[in-house]
Amino acid sequence: MFAGSRPVCPGPASVGNTHCHAHVTTDTHGNPHATTAPSGYSPRQFQTAYSLPSATAGVGQTIAIVDAYDHPNIESDLAVYSKYFGLPACTTANGCFKKVNQTGGTKYPRANAGWALEIALDVEIAHALCPNCKILLVEASSNSFANLLAAEDYARAHATVVSNSWGGSEFASETLYDSHFKDPGTPITVSSGDSGYGAEYPASSQFVTAVGGTTLTLNSDNTRLSETVWSGSGSGCSAYEPKPSWQTDTGCSLRTVADVAAAADPSTGAAIYDSYSYNGKKGWFRVGGTSLAAPIIAAVYALAGNGGSTIDASYPYAHSSSLFDVTSGTNGKCSVAYLCTGGTDYDGPTGNGAPMGVNAF
Repeated sequence: MFAGSRPVCPGPASVGNTHCHAHVTTDTHGNPHATTAPSGYSPRQFQTAYSLPSATAGVGQTIAIVDAYDHPNIESDLAVYSKYFGLPACTTANGCFKKVNQTGGTKYPRANAGWALEIALDVEIAHALCPNCKILLVEASSNSFANLLAAEDYARAHATVVSNSWGGSEFASETLYDSHFKDPGTPITVSSGDSGYGAEYPASSQFVTAVGGTTLTLNSDNTRLSETVWSGSGSGCSAYEPKPSWQTDTGCSLRTVADVAAAADPSTGAAIYDSYSYNGKKGWFRVGGTSLAAPIIAAVYALAGNGGSTIDASYPYAHSSSLFDVTSGTNGKCSVAYLCTGGTDYDGPTGNGAPMGVNAF
């Protein structure tokens, strides 16, 4: 029975390293809750809730997923996921799926159970929301910033959209690394974090779309009933990143996180299939966190097919009327209320809002 959730990559990131932003539901003993059938939102539910043209759009788009370590079974797990939910097959053989290391080779890193579940989440959700997109999985040798940024460079050069579901504490020299995310024509999404109020890097980079998290509740026909701030959604005022010209909120003189948001609450989560043993369990997991929100937004960018005019998160700001405004909920305490509380128009935890079709991307 579902009782709570826990981080897939536990513990704070150490200096120079990152952690993934996935949360998996747990049983009453605090152990990951795996089942033989899906538990959590399905591709159809996400597609319907966010009014996405998933059946017809995305042709010619490639979503790169940047993660650390290896998931040895990811292609076969994606096949199980796709077959169960009636999605098109996405394989190496048909040209839809490709897995490489951080330099584009096929000598993969060592496997890691936590990051494998993160990889399963990212790959399966990207395919779920953009079934016609190609998926490029770029696996960094470790969870260090150095290796993940090398993987980011490869991803940017070989994809039309890049999704990142990882981060770490901000640091004084972080702006020196922003060039890894500055790529005209390639939208780059980054999860904002799962610890509530407080900015992380690279979500705080001025060249990415920082993605916060929501609690998404559905009607019986899978349309959106409500969407509120998820309590774990990362947000805040960067300590180091300059404020972009397109960001006009007045309670933070530097870069404010986040820009947009999507479903992240693990209590609903997404149904994810993972056969690489996580805490001794295999099968269907219910997984959330802003790690879920980041590939959702990456897929929406791909469905919109508008990346050629993108260099940062400015496009959603210029088209905020095409987003669902999340106006309630909080992720903690802060001295400037909108930085940690949902409200009309822009707020920190959900930015300008959640997808309402693709016109804001």
